[in-house]
Amino acid sequence: MKGGVFFSTLVLAVAVGLVVGSRREVRAGEVSSTSDYRVLAPIRHGNLTVFPVVTSVSHDTREFLTLDEGLKSGEVEVTESGSVRGMIRRPPPGGTVHPQYPVRESAQVNKLVLVNNSKRPLLLLAGEIVTGGKQDRVISKDRIVPPESDPIDLDVFCVEPGRWVGSSAKFVPGTPNASMAAPSVRGKAMADKNQQQVWAEVAKAREGMASAVEVEAPQSTRELSGTTSYAKTMDNADVKKKVDSVAGSIEKEYASTIQQLRERNAVGVVVAVNGEIVWADIFASSSLLEKYWPKLVRSYATEAVVTRAKGAQVNESAAQSFLENLHGRHETVDSEPGLYRHTEVSGDGFKAFELTSLLPKTGFAVHVAKMTE
Repeated sequence: MKGGVFFSTLVLAVAVGLVVGSRREVRAGEVSSTSDYRVLAPIRHGNLTVFPVVTSVSHDTREFLTLDEGLKSGEVEVTESGSVRGMIRRPPPGGTVHPQYPVRESAQVNKLVLVNNSKRPLLLLAGEIVTGGKQDRVISKDRIVPPESDPIDLDVFCVEPGRWVGSSAKFVPGTPNASMAAPSVRGKAMADKNQQQVWAEVAKAREGMASAVEVEAPQSTRELSGTTSYAKTMDNADVKKKVDSVAGSIEKEYASTIQQLRERNAVGVVVAVNGEIVWADIFASSSLLEKYWPKLVRSYATEAVVTRAKGAQVNESAAQSFLENLHGRHETVDSEPGLYRHTEVSGDGFKAFELTSLLPKTGFAVHVAKMTE
């Protein structure tokens, strides 16, 4: 679909009122924030289909700092858990370490320590990758970190099983191709919460990429067989070329449309690969989506490249149903009073995750993710 056609489709949808959603009461076992969302005509490239999502309600998210912004500016520090002593910002009375932030004798695979030195709340998304330390890691859960925070334990999973030697003292954001895990890897961290399964998906992604570039770039295939690193796999020149061939047109078309229609509140996407819906990412505002879009679209493209078979096309009605079907059998809530509430809903064939800000003047869902199981 050409950009102009996509633009016209969205304008027409707004004009006839398709963006206006009905409100309803929230039931137990249900994520609260999908009634105002509508999917529009898809953008397709090969076996990847992306349905833009618009809303009648948007929120002010300018205060939120992203992980990439914080790491690049130096306002956010991430390091191995064994290095926590040097990161204490406000030593407690008497000079002893607060028991909530104990000094550890050694680094831990599934724990990092983060300090937010900025005056803005920090937003973390599950699936974001940080590189450095003894191993590259992927964040396992959405959360909000308060401004000027003391060190906090950050739950992560390793995405580089072959290294346990420090490459740098601190962690940095991954490159655009390797800063957000593909949905299959991301899902294992978020839903299964299992290190072995995360490693298994990393291995499948590496093998899939090696297979995808084998004919055109046999040298890269040999290089990929010699690494266990998800980031190095995604940063391989031939892999980047392959991913960009899928992501490039979708990224440019949707990014330009978001910029033109910011006031009409394009806030997310529903994603299908090989004719099957696999994922949805929804944000509280267009501006927040814009910040994450470059690395999100590459994560979706990665999934499409490593899953090369082409299936039937999925339509808007199916995407809308996927977005609206969030009534689940089981709900788990994790909350930090005055900061955030994280809700995980398990339903028939899906899991959904909602991060709600509880900071002053907020009370809205900052990010909603849904995955097919």
